[in-house]
Amino acid sequence: MSQSPVPYRRTPRRRTVLLPAIGLVALAGCGLTLLAVSTARVGLVAEIVGIVAALVPVGTVVAALLWIDRWEPEPARLLWFAFGWGASVAAITALLINNTAEAVGDALLGHGRGDTISAVVSAPLFEEAAKGAFVLGIMLWLRNEFDGVIDGVVYAGFVAAGFAFTENIYYFGRAFAENGFGDSSTAGVITAFILRGVLAPFCHPLFTAMIGVGIGISVRAPSRVLRLLAPIGGYLAAVLLHAMWNGAATLGTAETFLNVYFLVMVPIFIVGVLFVGWHRRREQRIVARALPDMVERGWVDPADARRLTTLAARRAWRARVARRSGRRAARTLGLYQAAITELAFLWHSARLGLAGSDAVEREAQLVLALRTAQAGLVPRADQRR
Repeated sequence: MSQSPVPYRRTPRRRTVLLPAIGLVALAGCGLTLLAVSTARVGLVAEIVGIVAALVPVGTVVAALLWIDRWEPEPARLLWFAFGWGASVAAITALLINNTAEAVGDALLGHGRGDTISAVVSAPLFEEAAKGAFVLGIMLWLRNEFDGVIDGVVYAGFVAAGFAFTENIYYFGRAFAENGFGDSSTAGVITAFILRGVLAPFCHPLFTAMIGVGIGISVRAPSRVLRLLAPIGGYLAAVLLHAMWNGAATLGTAETFLNVYFLVMVPIFIVGVLFVGWHRRREQRIVARALPDMVERGWVDPADARRLTTLAARRAWRARVARRSGRRAARTLGLYQAAITELAFLWHSARLGLAGSDAVEREAQLVLALRTAQAGLVPRADQRR
């Protein structure tokens, strides 16, 4: 009996190291394959131009997603993995399936028809499935890292940002290889950048965010039917928007494309921004509602409670501590603030009956993290002045 715990402890450790390593190797392999294919098609110089041009829109999208994720930031390693999944695994899956669909379409419908089938049918169905698979995987296997709609939007957005980054590298590189920077009679990389990087940097994130919203709703849904239907509805919404966008660009005139852009995509994007803003304010209310109870239990000092109710107050508090006690103290304060937020969200889930069987254990871990961070906050006077 004395030896029985040994394999129980070692096996999870081995898996914990092995699985991420396999994942990183797979991501790297897919990414390098895509880079080689793209470079072979457009040339090295055009590929470099494509990479530089693609950095601008992806930077904007990532900054927006990090802003959305500020109340309860997701682990950086998972966000990087989400981006890498979109940029490599989802992208190479889409490349293989879309090329196959194009070849089959050409064979069945005549040369030149396969491209339309690939863009309007294959790409929406399989690209959104490949991107959404990551979000679904996080929800199923890392449930404690997935609390609702905001998390769904953030993970979906990072996957889509990675996918769009890879796609933009190729499209920008191809535009440069064919027409350079462009002129009055040809559309070069500048035109491609305006269309994809300025007018539509959020298209892929908007599509895949529908899946994130659906999965986010499902984890908070009280009924089994809604838990099943919400992700399916989110996927279908993503496919519909993607097909509409590609159809307007492939089949329609310039007027059709502009109508779809201004009358469909822009309003949906605005509604999405308002929806996310409402959820961020809801997260703030969840934290504010939990603070009095934490004060009563002695976990939060009454003078600190008001500094924990808004992101601006938290940021100012960390900045003040950084100036007076150093960056290490500010990082400790950040851990303290994060533990309080996680604890507030856990209590909210418990009130809804959605906290899971390990809720008591997780609460104990968060309280320990909170108290450990508190002990490292010195001197107290520096934090409050």
